[in-house]
Parts: sequence; structure tokens; C-alpha cells
Amino acid sequence: MSSSQQPDPRDRPARLAVGVVGAGRVGPALAASLQLAGHRPVAVSAVSDTSRRRAGLMLPDVPVLPPADVLERSDLVLLTVPDDTLPGLVAGLAETGAVRPGQLLVHTSGRYGAKVLDPALRVGALPLALHPAMTFTGTPVDVQRLAGCSFGVTAPEELRLAAEALVIEMGGEPEWIAEETRPLYHAALALGANHLVTLVAQSMELLREAGVEAPDRMLGPLLGAALDNALRSGDAALTGPVARGDAGTVAAHVAELRRHAPQTVAGYLAMARATADRALARGLLKPELAEDLLEVLAGGPNLPENGEDR
Repeated sequence: MSSSQQPDPRDRPARLAVGVVGAGRVGPALAASLQLAGHRPVAVSAVSDTSRRRAGLMLPDVPVLPPADVLERSDLVLLTVPDDTLPGLVAGLAETGAVRPGQLLVHTSGRYGAKVLDPALRVGALPLALHPAMTFTGTPVDVQRLAGCSFGVTAPEELRLAAEALVIEMGGEPEWIAEETRPLYHAALALGANHLVTLVAQSMELLREAGVEAPDRMLGPLLGAALDNALRSGDAALTGPVARGDAGTVAAHVAELRRHAPQTVAGYLAMARATADRALARGLLKPELAEDLLEVLAGGPNLPENGEDR
């Protein structure tokens, strides 16, 4: 069936009443996406003025209520709170009788699997862990970005199909993550996405210091190509002075960073060492050049450039 023949989701009867506990950047976006799939957001909890405004923007006309009232109205509850808050929230909701038997309880934490929902499971709830591997802005653009987004899915075997169906309805792609590997899965995503933001922000600051008027415009094509190459080729995409063994260039970098941005030196050295190890293991960095390079990275003398071509 072509896209022009697809029925409008608004023409389908609402199937699940959806509640959101925690109107951060993630919950309202997921609820809005589920609404497009024919479900019905019925309540949201929000504490700060910012979260209340976000709820009003993403879920207009949906009442803001205390968490217990959100659960009372909902068949499907999205628990979209910070990781450290989640275990206590689940325990409290279960202990106070807010959780109903048969109620779908979904959390979006990358760190935790389904076991964090065990207190609710013991009172009859259906536990699902659905973590979208995406950064969120708290604006309607997030709903569009969910199209094709991978979700880390963890749930009891009997609920796996339900979990995957919800992800697909939100436009995402389900990826099954075992309970015991959730922390490793989340660490991998944080290593790539969170640290990337820090690296890009530092790079833009240094370019401004060097006199570049539009560092974002300069970095955009470069970083886009680097990311594409890395996703396609992994370590084979490594380039630059570390992978080439240009110890003198790296030494000059470190000297300039110490002079202009000493707070970036530790990060530069750590990433350069990791890059050197991977380039050496991959055969990209010649062993005879690695010794001088590693000496620089260990705080050795500033060495002249080795003359290798780019």
C-alpha cells in the first residue's frame, strides 16, 4: 500500500490511554508520537515551569496532574524521569497502590532494563524498558526524529512483541538488549553521543580563538564526512597526525593547547592515546613511528615533524 493510501491515524479509534510521569524532553515526544499512531494522551505530570511549558507545547489540552492521578487515568504509563530517580519512583508508586494490574509501565532509561520495574510487576503491572537512542530538544522536531530511531528494548519474553509493537508505532526500530548488558549498552551510547558534543564544543571554541568567524560552518562538512566514514569503515577511517605518526605535529598541538586552552589538554591526550592504540592495532600507524608519538603523548620532549605526507 502506498503512503497516499495509508489511513490517517486520527481516523482510527484510540486504543490506549497514555500517561506521562516526568515532562522532560523525552516523555512528551513519545506521547505525541503515540498519539499520531492512534493512542490518546490523557495526563502528564510536570513539576517545574519549564516542564509545564514543554507539556503544553507538545501535548496541548492534556491536563497536568500528580503522578498518582496520571496512573489512575492511564492504560500505558511512560516513566520518563532521570535514571537516579527511577527506582524510588517505581517503588513509591507500587507501595501506594497507584499501579493497577494489567497496566503497561514503560520506562525510557538507557541504564536500566525491566528489573527496575519489579516492584510494579509484583502488583500486576506489565514492565517494559524502551530507550530511544536519540538526543531530544523538547520541541516538536523530536517527533520527526523518532522516524527510524533505534530503541533499546528489554522486557519479559511474553511482552517482547508488545514492546516491539509500541516502538514500531512510534516510528522506531526495536533492538533487543539483554537485561545484563543494559549498562554496557548505555555506556556505549554515552561514549559516542555525549562525548561527541563536548569534543565539538571544544573544537568550536578553539577555532574561534584561532580567528575563525564561523566554526560551525567549517566543522559541519568535516565532521559529517568523518562520522559517515567511521560508521561505514570503523578504524579504517582514521586519519590525521596521530594515525600517521606525526609526533612533531602532535607535540605542537599539545603546546598550543597548554598555552590557549589548558583545560582541553587532558582530553586531547587521552583521545590521542586511544587513537594511537587503535591505529597501531589496525596497522595504520607504523611501529617505527609509534615510539616517538607515544613519548610525546606520555609528556616527553617536543619533537620535530617527521615529514610524512598527508
